Amino acid sequence: MSDSLRLDDKVVIVTGAGGGLGRAHALLFARYGAKVVVNDLGGSTHGEGASASAADQVVAQIRETGGSAVANHDSVADGQRIVEQALDTFGRVDVLVNNAGILRDKTFHKMDDSDWQQVYQVHVEGAYKVTHAAWPHLREQNWGRVIFTASTSGIYGNFGQANYGMAKLGLYGLTRTLAIEGRKHNILVNAIAPTGGTRMTEGLIPPQVFEQLKPELISPLVVYLGSEQCQDSGGLYEVGGGWVGKTRWERSLGVGFNPHQGFTPEDVAASWQDIGDFADAVHPKDSLEALQQMMANLQKFSQ
Repeated sequence: MSDSLRLDDKVVIVTGAGGGLGRAHALLFARYGAKVVVNDLGGSTHGEGASASAADQVVAQIRETGGSAVANHDSVADGQRIVEQALDTFGRVDVLVNNAGILRDKTFHKMDDSDWQQVYQVHVEGAYKVTHAAWPHLREQNWGRVIFTASTSGIYGNFGQANYGMAKLGLYGLTRTLAIEGRKHNILVNAIAPTGGTRMTEGLIPPQVFEQLKPELISPLVVYLGSEQCQDSGGLYEVGGGWVGKTRWERSLGVGFNPHQGFTPEDVAASWQDIGDFADAVHPKDSLEALQQMMANLQKFSQ
């Protein structure tokens, strides 16, 4: 282990850290010197029940190896209580890893309101509650790192996961905005889209592949994103099986119609191939850059 990247005296909250990815994140943060708040309600992957044992076991494992950790058994819906425990135990909070999640997979025509709302409440509302509670403390100390857990199901879509995909891509929208708002306070915000062999993905991935997708192959990226060395913000990183890649939006140059004369659906149909032509595609980094082609078109026809 390199000594060049350390998190000594940093306080890290990892939600959903009683097993799977969260457990791997918590253990690795502790190895790198961080004090860890191991949050886990102890419910099922469907969001049912609760148990203190999952978080307690991870804390015991960290302490056995000389690390510092405390268990928290609150729901992420009570994000303020999770942050308060970090402050009461360690006096501060520096890094937040929003990892807690559930699955309620169903095809859209079979999905009921409960399936939709529970996934939203854990992934989106829960991440909001914890982050919103931690945000003032990160601003005050002028330093912080926040990592959201998105998913390829949100980026690309996945059969039977309308609720999950909605929530996960929503978290990336939150990532992008908080990265903008947090930068001047040295709060960097990034998102990962992990593929790991956990109880949430067991049965969804072929067994021979599942065995190779160890959660421990996700956590090095998360620890880096939570470190002083990381200076990037607003990024989305796909990670799994020992591979890490950065994902970005791509947009065609599009077709400009005369805004003064207007255009018809038939004009759109005639230009459809050019509208979807990704030759010389652009990659807007923010909302201002995203307006460039539209503004250029307006300027073209204003002369």
